[in-house]
Amino acid sequence: MAERVDDVRVWQTARELTRQVYDVTKDGPFESDWALKDQIRRAAISVMSNIAEGFESRTRSLFVDFLGRAKASAGEVRAQLVIARDQEYVNEGEFEAVHDRADKVSRQLHNLIQSLERSNNPDDVREVPQEYVTD
Repeated sequence: MAERVDDVRVWQTARELTRQVYDVTKDGPFESDWALKDQIRRAAISVMSNIAEGFESRTRSLFVDFLGRAKASAGEVRAQLVIARDQEYVNEGEFEAVHDRADKVSRQLHNLIQSLERSNNPDDVREVPQEYVTD
């Protein structure tokens, strides 16, 4: 059982996604597009924050709700990343790396949500490793 949100693997993946988003938005032409830079950073932050808020709620139903919000934000990161690629703010390698991480977070969130929804314990907020590990 995870005792702290830092121990939850999907939160760790979301943290890495946020780091990557900040890395690709801090220089070059992306830096000058304040609206898109702010929006993609906020979406990445939202993924991490919603996982943490849901985990701290310590009820399954709230955790699942916040995980759903985090999953939506991961989708938002992917959409904004496509815009950044279309504007040539990121190269193909950067795009693939960040997009793949956002997709991994989304898959992990999906599988964790499914695992929690199948649980018989309404207060269950633990991880079930075999249920949601994706690489």
